[in-house]
Amino acid sequence: MKPIRIIATLLGVLAGHAAVAEGDPAKGEQLFRRCIACHVIVDTQNNLLVDGGITGPNLFGVIGRAAGTENDYLNGGPRLPVGMYTDAMKQAGAAGLVWNEENLAQFIKNPIGFVREFTGDDSLRVNMSVRFAQGGEDIAAYLAGFSE
Repeated sequence: MKPIRIIATLLGVLAGHAAVAEGDPAKGEQLFRRCIACHVIVDTQNNLLVDGGITGPNLFGVIGRAAGTENDYLNGGPRLPVGMYTDAMKQAGAAGLVWNEENLAQFIKNPIGFVREFTGDDSLRVNMSVRFAQGGEDIAAYLAGFSE
């Protein structure tokens, strides 16, 4: 590989990481208010950190978790029936999708498009109906604060 390509590649990688670091958790907290219609944040000791709906998975520890694997949402929990994940999310997780701030921000922008691109299956759909044309990085930065 030519030195110019190597430098360009490294700059692109660094720019991608800088974009992730630019997410503003305070803005994300404000934007997340639209998400609580479906999502809750409950820690591992069952402390309710952010009250919300139960039609989406608990987002505590979402950063670093494989897609489609939140235990209560997958297997049923105190407030959930069993098997709530769509095939799309289960397939994405099985294909190796692990949430980080960057890919979560992209998912938030276009959930269906993101999963279809990741899996290569144009027939897949997800249940997330809210899209954020802007602010996905902020929401991802906010959610990154909810982990052990």
